[in-house]
Amino acid sequence: MKNRMKELREKLGITQEQLGQLVGASRQAIHALETEKNEPSIWLAYDIAQVFKEPIEHVFLFEDSERKSRSDLSRGVKNGVERDKDL
Repeated sequence: MKNRMKELREKLGITQEQLGQLVGASRQAIHALETEKNEPSIWLAYDIAQVFKEPIEHVFLFEDSERKSRSDLSRGVKNGVERDKDL
């Protein structure tokens, strides 16, 4: 999942370690999120957005993500287009 964490964290003038302390996560966890190696739980994403005083969707960019939602996958949606199930 794409995100703006590094940009917003640097704008706020805090380190990965400090952000981690504010949200109850390790510096390594924050690094993994910033580099898009991991995705946050909804609660961690909420806490991070609260620190930045931004809506969650301004921090985590769902529309830019390569990963599809579970509902899209179950409906056979690919790149925003529903597959014809008869094909």
